[in-house]
Amino acid sequence: MARIDILRKHKHSLKDARKAVDELARQLADEHDLKCGWEGNTLAFSRNGVDGHIALSKGEIHVYAELGFLMGLLKPTIENEINRYLDEHI
Repeated sequence: MARIDILRKHKHSLKDARKAVDELARQLADEHDLKCGWEGNTLAFSRNGVDGHIALSKGEIHVYAELGFLMGLLKPTIENEINRYLDEHI
């Protein structure tokens, strides 16, 4: 099983970081049929072949996902898109 594990520093307030992650979640839900939900400062997401979370803390964001076999083949593409989004918005 392929894994994505990205840890980044950020300089945003927790509120602003959460807003950016919430926007990402809406886009992913619309484009990829992900089910998303907040539990405290962690956004959990899942769909067939993907389970993961985006955890926020003051100064840090942690994106973790486990990819099933077929989604694992797309790991480099998915990882690049996550990094691009983080570069632009976080």
